[in-house]
Amino acid sequence: MQENQELKRGLKNRHIQMIALGGAIGTGLFYGSAATIGLVGPGVMISYALGGFFIFLVMRCMGEMTVHTPVSGAFSTFAYKYWGEMAGFISGWNYWFCYVAVSMAEITAVGIYVNYWFPDIPQWVSGFVMFLIITGINLIGVKAFGEIEFWGAIIKVLAVICMILFGLAIIFFGFGNGGEAIGFENLWKHGGFLPKGFSGLILSLVVVTFAFGGVELIGITAGEAENPDKTIPKAINQVLYRILIFYVGSMLVLVTLFPWDKVGLSGSPFVLIFDQLGIPAAATILNLIVLTATFSAYNSCLYSNARMLFGLAEQGNAPKFLRKIGKTGVPTYCVLFSSGIVGVSVILNAFLPGQVFGIVMSIAILAIIINWVMILITHNKFRRIIGPLEVAKLKFKMPFYPISNYVTMGYLVMLVILMAFLPDFRLSLYLAPVWLGILFLAYKMKKRGKAKDTTQYLKEAN
Repeated sequence: MQENQELKRGLKNRHIQMIALGGAIGTGLFYGSAATIGLVGPGVMISYALGGFFIFLVMRCMGEMTVHTPVSGAFSTFAYKYWGEMAGFISGWNYWFCYVAVSMAEITAVGIYVNYWFPDIPQWVSGFVMFLIITGINLIGVKAFGEIEFWGAIIKVLAVICMILFGLAIIFFGFGNGGEAIGFENLWKHGGFLPKGFSGLILSLVVVTFAFGGVELIGITAGEAENPDKTIPKAINQVLYRILIFYVGSMLVLVTLFPWDKVGLSGSPFVLIFDQLGIPAAATILNLIVLTATFSAYNSCLYSNARMLFGLAEQGNAPKFLRKIGKTGVPTYCVLFSSGIVGVSVILNAFLPGQVFGIVMSIAILAIIINWVMILITHNKFRRIIGPLEVAKLKFKMPFYPISNYVTMGYLVMLVILMAFLPDFRLSLYLAPVWLGILFLAYKMKKRGKAKDTTQYLKEAN
C-alpha cells in the first residue's frame, strides 16, 4: 500500500462512453419501471422524457466543472473548493450514502431475477454471490472495471434495442404471437393514455428519479480518464438521446404490448410481459440480460463509491488510511469499506426479502436529489468564483445559464414536495433531516478534532 499516490488514468474513450451508457440503464429501468407505469399508465413515456431532460441539464452543470478541473471525487471536490469545507464534506458523504442504498437495491434485484428461474433459492444467497464477485473485480484494477463495464453496457444496450425491435415486430406483425398483430390499442383501451390524470404523471416523476440515478458517474471517472476534456463532453451530450431511445422507446413498447394495469412487481416487467404473451424463450433471454445489467450497475456503484471515498480522504474528510492505494492502482481500503457496508443488504434480504427494494429505493431517491441540488448550487458558485474572463474560456458550457440552472433546481424542489404525497416515499422525508443532522454533527466533530490536534501541535512546538 502507498499513500498519496495518484489513481491510474486507465479508462479509455470507449470505457467512458459505455460507462455513461451503463449509468443510464440499470435496475431503475429493468425493474423500477413497473412502479412508474403503475402511477401514470401508458403516458409513462412522457415521465421519462421530462425527467431525462432535467437530468441532462444537471449533467451539463457537472460536465462544465469536470472538464475545467478533471479530478477524482468530482462534485464533492468542487463543492469543497467553490462552496466550502462543510459543503464538500456533506456532498461527498451524501453521495457515498446514496450509492450504498442504490447498491443494496441492485443486490436485492438480483435475488428477484434469479427467483424467476429458481424460486426456491433465497434472495440473499444470489445477492451474496454477486457481492463477492463485484468486490473482487473492483480490487483487480481500474482497467478490469472498465472492461467489465464496457462489455456489460454493450449487453444492456443491445438487449434494449433488440427488445424494442422484437416488441415492434409483435405490435405490427404478430411475430411470435401466432401472427396476430397486437396493435396500439393498449395505449388508450384501459382507462386512457393518462388513466390517473395529470397528477399521476407528476407523481411518477419521483420514481423516475431513481432510474436516472447514476448518470453522474461520468464525472467520477474524470480522475482516471485518459482524455477527460474530450471524452467527458461527448459522453454527457449523448445522455439525452440515449434516454429518448432506451427509456422512452422501451416504455412505448412495454405499455403497447401489454395492459399497463397488469404489470406487476414480481420481477422485471420486460421479462414478465414476454412471458405472459406466451413467449418464454424471449422472457428467459431477457431475464439473463437484466441479471447481467444488474451486475454491471452494482459494479459501477461500487467503483464510484470507492472513488468518492478516496476523494473525501484526499480532502481530509474521511479517515487517513483510505488514501492508501494498492499495487493495482485502486483505492483498496475504499473498495473494501464501501463493499462491507453494502453487505448489510445481504442480511436484510435474509429477514425482509419482500420489503428491502422499496425501502432502499425510497432512501436513495432523496439522497440523489440532494446530490443534484448541491451540483447546481456548486455550479453557480463555480461561475461566480472563476469570473467572466475564465467563463469565456470554458470548453464545455452549461446551455442557457443561469435560467436553466434555476429552473432545474425548481424541478428538484418540486420532487421533494411530491414525495409527501406518496406513502412509500415519506420515509425518506422523515429520514432526510436526521441524515443531514448526522452529517452536520460529524463535520463539527471533525473540525473540533482538527482544532485540538493543531493546538496540541503548537504546544509541543513551543
